[in-house]
Amino acid sequence: MEMQNVLNALRMLEEVATRQPIGVGELSRVLGIPKSSVQRALQTLNAAGWIRPAGGEITRWVVTTKALDVGRHASGDLGLRDAAVPVMEELRRRTEETIHLTVPEGNKMVLIERLETSKPVRTSMSLGHSLPLHASANGKAVLAHSPAEVIDRLLSEELARYTDTTVTDPDQLLAELERIRAQGYATNRGEWRSDVGSVAAAVMGEAREPIASLSVNIPMTRLTDESQSFFGAVVSEAAKTLSARLGHSSGLTPPASA
Repeated sequence: MEMQNVLNALRMLEEVATRQPIGVGELSRVLGIPKSSVQRALQTLNAAGWIRPAGGEITRWVVTTKALDVGRHASGDLGLRDAAVPVMEELRRRTEETIHLTVPEGNKMVLIERLETSKPVRTSMSLGHSLPLHASANGKAVLAHSPAEVIDRLLSEELARYTDTTVTDPDQLLAELERIRAQGYATNRGEWRSDVGSVAAAVMGEAREPIASLSVNIPMTRLTDESQSFFGAVVSEAAKTLSARLGHSSGLTPPASA
């Protein structure tokens, strides 16, 4: 019974993070757990510092920064983030756009750091948000320089379609990965969200495999052929700079043929 209570509390923490602010009633409906059990778990998470009340007449809950701190340690990203932030700041200065740092986690890319543009029209994504490998510039940049078995594993399952421009044909995706390796950066022209574009490059680690990606993220209205070429050049340069800081000094290494 104690194990079930722990599992329920962890599920609630995940739901609060996804749906915040959220109340007891909605959590009970979403998880199919009695309100009394939800209330006890929320109080436990609150006492442990994982969540806090959002305020208002009806108590609704949000996650605290403790979740972010633990997440940083869990994915081993503190050193990466420390090295990346100055590079990201320079990239934002040069592009005047929002900059993301993501890391691969299974078949997703997870956003671990972002620097926002000052422009009023911008893309918006919360830290911890995940992106599909095949339908994001961040994911394709990493996938292009991943070992063949990683690519094969992804292509062994049906590729999800998110918009009309999502690449779901394996042969088409493989051809795009070849282009990414040749030009040094990946693009996403509304393939995950129809109004969001991005240009990304892989960050390589000491083991000569991609450990992260940097991206310039813009509304599709600002992603022209000219801007794409410029963003591709500067984000590729930034990724190489960060790779060198992390101990990979020989540039991107193509993976074995997929």
